[in-house]
Amino acid sequence: MQEAFKSQAALAEKMSKVALEAAEKSTEVSTKWTKTTLAKVGDVSTIKEDPADYTKAMTDFASAQAEMAAEHVAAFAEIAKKVQMDTVELLMAAGKDMQEETAAAVKKATDTATKAAKTAGAK
Repeated sequence: MQEAFKSQAALAEKMSKVALEAAEKSTEVSTKWTKTTLAKVGDVSTIKEDPADYTKAMTDFASAQAEMAAEHVAAFAEIAKKVQMDTVELLMAAGKDMQEETAAAVKKATDTATKAAKTAGAK
């Protein structure tokens, strides 16, 4: 029973690390995206000589935003893919560990029962 608790606690710790790493990476992507957007907004908000320059600035901003969105969504997708792969790996390892623990417990129970039967039969 104590081994099962230790195994579950170890799995929970590893899963937490995966989640925290993903949160950290997602925050980095979001921060980068925000900083880039704010810099581009700064370009848009500067005084222009010709009214047509405002249209060009907004068009350039919209184009840059679309490009950045594609890049950042791809970055978020990579983070999600890594989380999925790490989670599957952890769960498969946990399943293997539980199988080994169960097999050891069954063997121990069988050995105990066999020993008890032999002792009872000898009396």
